[in-house]
Amino acid sequence: MNSQQRTRLLDAAERALRNAHAPYSHYRVGAAVLADGGNIFAGCNVENASYGLTMCAERVAIGAALAAGNKNIRAVAVVSDGPEAPWPCGACRQVLVEFAKDDAPVLVAIRGHLRAAELTTLGELLPHAFRLGERA
Repeated sequence: MNSQQRTRLLDAAERALRNAHAPYSHYRVGAAVLADGGNIFAGCNVENASYGLTMCAERVAIGAALAAGNKNIRAVAVVSDGPEAPWPCGACRQVLVEFAKDDAPVLVAIRGHLRAAELTTLGELLPHAFRLGERA
């Protein structure tokens, strides 16, 4: 991922969080995934009164990529307007493993502070991930 892709990815995630539906937690999150060919797909969290039905921004972004025919995720960015970096939850990490390799960059940032984004890899977030097929 080059610096231009990094900027585009973080910007897309930040824009997506503006559309988050978070009337219960008030914790808005936006995510964007970089797919093959440089295409970027964004998503936001969508809360529900039945909390178990809530969808995280990362999974919404992955769904958008899949709906457009993109199954290979090269990088992900997650941005929140909360006080701390919005690290992907365990469920999102496992879903990411289905479509991204261990060396896929994962960026997390607070809205308005994108230049200070923290960077890690999917493999560092979820070591020894469960996979039915090898993608690592």
